[in-house]
Amino acid sequence: MAHSKALLELENFIGGRFVPCSSYIDSYNPSTGDVYCRVPDSGKDEVEAAVKAAKDAFPVWSSKSPLERSQILNKLADLIEHDLEAFAQAESKDQGKTITFARTVDIPRAVHNFRFFASSILHHVTECTEMPTMGCMHYTSRAPVGVAGLISPWNLPLYLLTWKIAPAIACGNTVVAKPSEMTSVTAWMMCKLLEKAGVPPGVVNVVFGTGAKAGEALVCHPDVPLISFTGSTLTAQRITEKSAPHCKRLSLELGGKNPAIVFNDADLSQCIPTTVRSSFANQGEICLCTSRIFVQRGIYNEFLKRFVAEAKKWKTGNPSDPTVNVGALISKEHLEKVRNYVKKAQAEGARVLCGEGVDPLALPPGNQKGYFMLPTVITEVKDESCCMQEEIFGPVTCVVAFDTEEEVIKRANGVKYGLAATVWSGNVGRVHRVAHRLQSGLVWTNCWLVRDLNLPFGGMKASGIGREGARDSYEFFTEVKTITIKH
Repeated sequence: MAHSKALLELENFIGGRFVPCSSYIDSYNPSTGDVYCRVPDSGKDEVEAAVKAAKDAFPVWSSKSPLERSQILNKLADLIEHDLEAFAQAESKDQGKTITFARTVDIPRAVHNFRFFASSILHHVTECTEMPTMGCMHYTSRAPVGVAGLISPWNLPLYLLTWKIAPAIACGNTVVAKPSEMTSVTAWMMCKLLEKAGVPPGVVNVVFGTGAKAGEALVCHPDVPLISFTGSTLTAQRITEKSAPHCKRLSLELGGKNPAIVFNDADLSQCIPTTVRSSFANQGEICLCTSRIFVQRGIYNEFLKRFVAEAKKWKTGNPSDPTVNVGALISKEHLEKVRNYVKKAQAEGARVLCGEGVDPLALPPGNQKGYFMLPTVITEVKDESCCMQEEIFGPVTCVVAFDTEEEVIKRANGVKYGLAATVWSGNVGRVHRVAHRLQSGLVWTNCWLVRDLNLPFGGMKASGIGREGARDSYEFFTEVKTITIKH
């Protein structure tokens, strides 16, 4: 395919410098459907070079004090924050998300990830116990693991990449990161700032390419003892199989099919706008999005009426328009997949109350070929339907009625996933009861997506293995050693 000179061409970042690649893949602007960027199609050779650079940089980086590493992380945070607008524009164009979301969520959170781990690395303490009868004392010591392989997804590109890089390098590891080939631009932009921040060459290496080639080479590399992955459950199964012969340490943050449970005594003035946001924010392309809403029968009709009215107010269109709430979905294929879920629901007898196939989608002239979809609300859908069982990862949510607390807990837990849930009720006792019984790594009550990065983040069942957060990430990215001294 012939390319004009205007296309942005990315390069891998290995050993502190940008390195061209022998072959490239096209990356599309989801809001126009046009190719706008070329991304390295890296494989074994590029990963080999990056792992070697990371191994070579490890002795010096790991011997730096936590304070020295902390200062470098803070400097990197300052540099990204200084360029916040450029990063936000690039993230919006590359991923399809609205400029508002990139500007207020993605890039500020990426900055915060570096600052947070720059601070938390200074506050970890090790354990010590004494055995006077044996004349011994024991203490623990923690050391970085080595080269960390980090694989991040396309939905929150810089946000989720920095959520891995920050704790990995704060703990003294060096990294080889592989962002999604569909959203590589902000990772490449971050690489330009590393030297200025004082990150030594080889500490952070970024190899661009597909999961099948670059990702697989990274997972299979014998000198990468640890893999942190965020993405689909299917890919995680492959990573688990491929890394098993090497006994690698894995952290897998996977999909969700997150329920919201709305009881009769819920405050709908808070619940409805928040649940619309939790269903459709970032085009529904967040693993924490609500895709099953269980509403108690007493308020079901009122909830549905108000929820649909609110969803219809969300404006879909050009992501760079600050008045737009819903941008473009990541790719043509993904849009087709999400649309097919709506078709399947209709074929099963469900009703689509607004959105896909029901309301007209008016797009500006320049966005006619983009991958857009209106916020879509489905009702009268059975619990066993694929729309209630599988992760759709688009602006689609299902609203169903329930009668009793006991019944809704069973139904909410009746999927293979267990990442996040929300509970809406004014009854404190009920909120605690239900939260304890939901098979979910995160439960929000009367709110959504309020995060304290100190606390564990991750899911149960098919939603993953391991947790991320101040202490959990520290434990994952370090090896613990028990030392016994006889005196």
